[in-house]
Amino acid sequence: MSAIYLHEVTVTPDNIDRQGHVNNLVYVRWMQDAGVAHSSANGWTPERYEEAGIGWVAKTHFIDYQKPAFEAEEIVVRTWVAEFKRASSVRQYRIMRPADDTLLAIAETNWAFVNLTTRAPARIPPGVRECFEVVELEE
Repeated sequence: MSAIYLHEVTVTPDNIDRQGHVNNLVYVRWMQDAGVAHSSANGWTPERYEEAGIGWVAKTHFIDYQKPAFEAEEIVVRTWVAEFKRASSVRQYRIMRPADDTLLAIAETNWAFVNLTTRAPARIPPGVRECFEVVELEE
């Protein structure tokens, strides 16, 4: 079980906006991809959630952009589960450029746990909770 997951990405040409740096929507995709990869590494793949009829939907995203990222740079998205509630979870992220140890963004997503058939909130089962170590919330 990995408490803090490191998700590596390389900035591709299609990530770049008209201002010549990574588009803000790409950060959201990286956050989602990192969360899915972390969940999969801890035993809960998208297929497993689907088979169980449960899953996550984003309620809110918060991103504080610190510095821009550019084409061909190697980026690391650090992510962890910071909090579990009855039917939701907060996942935090630190998006870094390791080449110069630069913090690019601080982010978090509040995820709602749902029944995939009814789309109604669902209690997070112990089998899901047990696969993630909660790392304290960072302000």
